[in-house]
Amino acid sequence: MYEGLHEECGVFGIRGAARDEISSLMYYGLFALQHRGQESCGIAVNDDAKITCRKDMGLVGDVFDQNTLEELKGDTAIGHVRYSTTGASTAANAQPLVTHYVKGTLSIVHNGNLTNCDDLRKKLEDNGAIFSTTTDSEVICYLIAGLRSSLPSVEAAVAGAMEKIKGGYALLVMSPAKLIAARDPYGLKPLCMGRIGDAVVFASESCALAATGAEFVRDIEPGEVVTVSDDGIKSEFPLEKRKPRKCIFEYIYFARPDSRIDGISVFESRIKAGEVLANKNPVEADVVTGVPESGIDAALGFSQASGIPYVKAFVKNSYVGRTFIKPTQQSRKSSVKIKLNPISEAVKGKRVVMCDDSIVRGTTIANIVKMLRDAGATEVHVRISSPPFMHPCFYGTDVPSCENLIACHHSIEEITEIIGADSLVYLSAEELADIVDDPGRSFCDACFTGDYPVTEGIEDNIR
Repeated sequence: MYEGLHEECGVFGIRGAARDEISSLMYYGLFALQHRGQESCGIAVNDDAKITCRKDMGLVGDVFDQNTLEELKGDTAIGHVRYSTTGASTAANAQPLVTHYVKGTLSIVHNGNLTNCDDLRKKLEDNGAIFSTTTDSEVICYLIAGLRSSLPSVEAAVAGAMEKIKGGYALLVMSPAKLIAARDPYGLKPLCMGRIGDAVVFASESCALAATGAEFVRDIEPGEVVTVSDDGIKSEFPLEKRKPRKCIFEYIYFARPDSRIDGISVFESRIKAGEVLANKNPVEADVVTGVPESGIDAALGFSQASGIPYVKAFVKNSYVGRTFIKPTQQSRKSSVKIKLNPISEAVKGKRVVMCDDSIVRGTTIANIVKMLRDAGATEVHVRISSPPFMHPCFYGTDVPSCENLIACHHSIEEITEIIGADSLVYLSAEELADIVDDPGRSFCDACFTGDYPVTEGIEDNIR
C-alpha cells in the first residue's frame, strides 16, 4: 500500500545475552522490524547498571555501523524503530527514552498510542514534570519513575502506570537489574517472547525472533506484565481482565507475512482474505496480480480460489523512500511512479484482477489502475482485502481523520469511477472474522466499524 496509512513502531529487547554479542542481536532484531517504522531507531544497553543509548533519525542500517555497535556492550538491551503517531518526527523523540530519577536509571521503548495522553501530561506538568519530548512514551516513563519512589519494585510501578494509561501499547522497560515487558489489557498491540539459549527475548513480531535465531516461546497476553531478572521470569496480570481486541490490521497490512501474532499466521490470514474475495464475487478475468507487498498474498489466495492464474505485474524499487512521508500530493504521485512500475508483458491485452490491502484517499490506487491500463490491460478489477475505512484510529495506527477517507464521502460505485476501475469489491466487516478464524471477534475493527474498545480521551473525536 502506498498512501495514507503508516506503519506503527517496533520494539525489541534481550536480557541474558553475551556481553559482546548483544548489540549485533539487537541490530538484527530491529532490522527485521524495520517495516514497522522508518523515521528513527535506537538501542539502549545496560552494562553493570550503566545504560548507554545510541539513537538517531534514519533506518537501522544508516544509524548503526560496526563501530557504533561495538560501543554497545552489556547483558540487557532494548531497541526501537519509530513511526510517529504522537509527537513530531524529530531526533529528540527517537527512542529508547532514558530517565534518571531518585531510584536510578530507567529506559523505555513503546509501540502504541495513549488516548488520555494530554490529560496525563498536564497533571504531570502541574506537579513539576519538565518534558524533553512531545511523545506519549515520555508520559509513561514519568509515571513509572514517579510511582517507583513509593512502590517496592519497578514491575509494581509499571503495573501502577498501566492503571492510569489508556489506549494501545506494548512496552519494554529496562532498569539496572530487570527487563520488563507489558501489553495493554485489550492486546491492541502485539508482543511476543522467545529464547536464545538462556537469554530471554521480547519483540513486536515473531519474525524478529527468527532473525536473531531465537526460539519462539509464546505471545505476551493482553494485560500481562513479564519481569525478567536474576530470579528468573515472573508473570503478573495487574489489571481487570477484558475481552481481547487485537488490531485486525496487523494481519491485513502491518505485520510481516512470516510472523505469527497471537497464534495466527499473518500469511495465512492474507491468503484467506483473497479466497473470501474470490468466492464472494466471481469475475471473469485472465490474470490476478497484487500490489506489493501486502497485496501479493491476497492475490495468491484469490488465484487459488478462483483458478485464475497469478502473475507478477509490478516491479518494486525497494530503494525509494516510502510514499507516505512525502508532504505533497504531487510528490506522492511522483514517488509512486518511481517506486512501482508495471510489467506490460504480464498484463497487455488481458483482463486483470488487482488485489490491494486498502484504499485510503484513493489517489494512489487510481494511479496504479492507470498504470495497468497504460501497460495494455483491457480491464482492471480491484479487490481490497479489508473493509472501507470509515473511522480514524486512536491507538497508534495513523488512519487519517474522516475528511481524508474516501469511503466516508463516496459510495463504492463512486469510488470505482474515481479510481478508474471496471469493478471494485471490498472485504466486508463481517468477513474479517473468517480471515483470522475468530467467530468471537476478539479483534479491534474500529477503523471500519467505529466500535472502539477504549473511548477515554477520544469521546469528542468519535464520529
